[in-house]
Amino acid sequence: MENSLLWEVSIGEFIFVTMILGGGTAWMTGRAVAQTWRTPLQLVGYMLILGLAVRFIHFALFEGTLLSGYYFLIDFIVILIFAFLGMRYTRAGQIVRQYGFAFERSGPLNWRQKGG
Repeated sequence: MENSLLWEVSIGEFIFVTMILGGGTAWMTGRAVAQTWRTPLQLVGYMLILGLAVRFIHFALFEGTLLSGYYFLIDFIVILIFAFLGMRYTRAGQIVRQYGFAFERSGPLNWRQKGG
């Protein structure tokens, strides 16, 4: 085992499970939460559940620790970042599309009021 501050088993396992599988799922969950106009607090609840699933995959496939609070927190923070980015990206598109008369996009994650 190659323990680190961020990963428990190996960096490859961390990237695959937490960032690719968990992060991809979190991004899509963030998009779904934005599309249904739900709150960021609800997204946090969904990420707690997803964090448990990610921790289980670490345990079941790569002999990680199932009940590790520290590594759960690391996984949770990483997937929460992906989830909020997915939500914000989708929400920016929604605002500009639905309220195009008042707002314009000012980057992938932001919008601003039109005119002066």
